[in-house]
Amino acid sequence: MNSLNIPVEEFTTPDPITAIETTPIHDIIKLMKEHGVRHLPILRDGIAVGIISDRDAQVVSGLTVREKIQIQASDIMVSNPVTVSAQDSLEDVAFLMSQKKIGSVLVTDENDSLLGIFTVTDALNALIEIVRANT
Repeated sequence: MNSLNIPVEEFTTPDPITAIETTPIHDIIKLMKEHGVRHLPILRDGIAVGIISDRDAQVVSGLTVREKIQIQASDIMVSNPVTVSAQDSLEDVAFLMSQKKIGSVLVTDENDSLLGIFTVTDALNALIEIVRANT
């Protein structure tokens, strides 16, 4: 089987919904539900410094309302999220995600600016498209 050199950017979800570090957890959950996303990049001065998954957000579901209002994005985000270049190959990025057992990576341009997010769902869509093109 020959390797395809498809840039991950082709299957990346562009311009993801984001929040900042001080966003209250209530607003994080609301953003995720309103936009139907399971991964939310967290920015500081326009730079991605973390990511929150729907699982991360659910950790606080057992807290009281009083406790929840004290929680903000920076308290539950995964710091230093895995980032890849838009030109990295789809194969390499999917392998990286598999090795690290993560559900998403942030995709950046040559200036390290956030272009989008590549998730497991995007990887499955890529697989479907590639398989259909080769049948």
